Amino acid sequence: MRDQARDRNLEVFDATCPLVTKVHAEVKKLAASGFEIIMIGHQGHPEVEGTMGQLKSGILLIENKEQVAKLKPANPSKLAYVTQTTLSTDDTAEIITSLKIRFPGIQGPKVSDICYATQNRQDAVKLLASEVDLVLVVGSPTSSNSNRLREVAEKYGAEAYLIDGAEDLDPIWLKKHSRIGVTAGASAPESLVQKLLTAIKELGASSVRILPGAKEHVRFPLPKSLADKKQDLPL
Repeated sequence: MRDQARDRNLEVFDATCPLVTKVHAEVKKLAASGFEIIMIGHQGHPEVEGTMGQLKSGILLIENKEQVAKLKPANPSKLAYVTQTTLSTDDTAEIITSLKIRFPGIQGPKVSDICYATQNRQDAVKLLASEVDLVLVVGSPTSSNSNRLREVAEKYGAEAYLIDGAEDLDPIWLKKHSRIGVTAGASAPESLVQKLLTAIKELGASSVRILPGAKEHVRFPLPKSLADKKQDLPL
């Protein structure tokens, strides 16, 4: 894409999440060192396509631990793995364990590729699911991290639904369940969560309690090219 933009004399501002570009850098470095790479992720997801697109060859995709047994790497003695940043931490850990059992010498990143916001939300949902009967996840149906939150809630014993917002709230859910938990995907606006809480109250919820969670203080600077351009823009 960058090459196509350059061919058209277009100015490029790369606002890709730094946690994703970290994975891009990892695969390039590993490939340059002669490693074949196993990408753990969901086929067709834009992030996976972007990461695998960093290389012309030498990278294989798996989505679950069952696929580990079917892998046919060219050089099993020189393998490394990376992951999509928005996966279920539990499922990813199982896949990595399976990889290490089959390929004892496989290398992985020094720091997990899973996004800290994804990790924090999944940890919070595990706690939430143990205290409620129903979990509502606010997020897009195409959002990987939102879908993982729904799956985690179900895995930890709660009925769970992924909804776009308050307009998808089914009053029957409140008749069936007395304890309802609400969470949201990493990119869902807080305003959607607040509208959902208001709708739940209007349907008869007697109290709302906010569970403690991890405080996130990470801030990423704008890409230098974009920051420089921002200074030239009128206020």
